[in-house]
Amino acid sequence: MDLDAVRTFVTVADAGQFREAALTLSVTQQAVSKRVAALEKHLGVRLFTRTARGALLTVDGQVFLPHARELLRAEERAAASVQPGRRALRVDVIGRRLAPADLVRGFHHAHPEVGLDVVTLFDAEAAVAAVRSGTIDASFRALTRPARQLPDGIEAARVHDEPVQLLTGPGHALASARTVTPAQLAGHRIWMPGNVAGTEWSAFYDDLAAEFGIVIEVTGPDFGTEPLLDTIADSPQLATFVGEQTRVLWPADHDLRRIPVHGPTPVYPHSLIWRGDNPHPALSALRAHLGSPDTDRDTWTPKWAR
Repeated sequence: MDLDAVRTFVTVADAGQFREAALTLSVTQQAVSKRVAALEKHLGVRLFTRTARGALLTVDGQVFLPHARELLRAEERAAASVQPGRRALRVDVIGRRLAPADLVRGFHHAHPEVGLDVVTLFDAEAAVAAVRSGTIDASFRALTRPARQLPDGIEAARVHDEPVQLLTGPGHALASARTVTPAQLAGHRIWMPGNVAGTEWSAFYDDLAAEFGIVIEVTGPDFGTEPLLDTIADSPQLATFVGEQTRVLWPADHDLRRIPVHGPTPVYPHSLIWRGDNPHPALSALRAHLGSPDTDRDTWTPKWAR
């Protein structure tokens, strides 16, 4: 249904005259007549009776009028829903217990007026494709390729470096250490069954292992976080890596230890990815809130992130 014709019908009904409706709509009276005639043909009924005093609604016109008004209100709501800043900013955070989710929560606390829609996609390729297609506004990812190699129109900026920590059970040889160096981890068994080959996090930990002679095991099925923590808690040999801001909860009797890694500190490089032509004002606010990571510390990150 032609909404311009519907709008013209409502205007004539309110004005009571085709001439007055034409002045209101800034079109010719002939254009008003053609639009109404086209709408009547589409509906198969007469909407007005032309009289010397003006245009009077027929019974069908009276019945159609409230529905026509609702159509125009629906059009206004539909247009308003996608105006920049009116809809929620849709952001991919990889996982709801990981650092990007913490960063978005911080943004929400600083800007509670901004609507947010938080989603979790699998890997960087899926995230870039979603940003490119416009199904999300932004994504937090570690980029294993330079930003200049991203698809046309896609931009990225490194926004957060997250220190990596060692997680052990109480019986592990390093459980009582206040800190460890990457070199000290050589010879210890680091178990990460969720290190899926081909993902950006697998690329990070593969490079970390190669740089410092660390053996990372991915043997066995990945049953999720809780079974991993159960195994680590009971093992004197196995440990795993977690991000400093990763929210990990475990039963009190597990007595797990989160041990900072320094000398240097491995940091996971989180970047924000977005479309350069995205007009959503909250996207600019999010980028300003995040800023840039502090690169003055004694840290290590893979060459592809530098």
